[in-house]
Amino acid sequence: MSNQRIIDEALEKLIEGNKRYVAGRPLHPHQDPDRRRDVVQGQQPFAVILGCSDSRIPPEIIFDQGLGDIFVIRVAGNVVDDIALGSIEYAVDHLGTKLVVVLGHGKCGAVSATVQGGEAHGHVASIVKAIAPAVERAKEKPGDLLDNAIKANAAIVRDHIKSSRPLLAEAVNEGNISVIGAYYDIRSGEVEII
Repeated sequence: MSNQRIIDEALEKLIEGNKRYVAGRPLHPHQDPDRRRDVVQGQQPFAVILGCSDSRIPPEIIFDQGLGDIFVIRVAGNVVDDIALGSIEYAVDHLGTKLVVVLGHGKCGAVSATVQGGEAHGHVASIVKAIAPAVERAKEKPGDLLDNAIKANAAIVRDHIKSSRPLLAEAVNEGNISVIGAYYDIRSGEVEII
């Protein structure tokens, strides 16, 4: 099977799972003792989700997936640093995952704090600093500044992952992986590809 077909099927699994979640008809796949026994030997997640730490945005639930299905990295503001990049590289290089999704979401507190400005204390300042370019980009667009900044942040992080050398950029250029951005509407539960 071609890499593109594997990527397309992975994205379709996420979209279909999100549709079930939105409709209130999740299947809760791969969450039984048999699956738990299956994954003891190893994992083969079909997608990586880089999402926000926000407790309202658990990727396994909003995409209706189970044990071993998705490789999840969560950090406030879905920002990426060397540790997150290393985690993505592990999933791609060692687990064979072909789809990477950067998942932003409505009402993101980290992006909201960056939009509001002011002084961020402690290590929160590093999150705000990472998100600041997205806020600047969003100021140029019509519409809601916060939503535009959330989507711009997901796009900037997506592009950063795609250009991360040597491993991820090479995998993207060779068509071995796809890196996309997405936006979770916290009200409707729907995920939109951006």
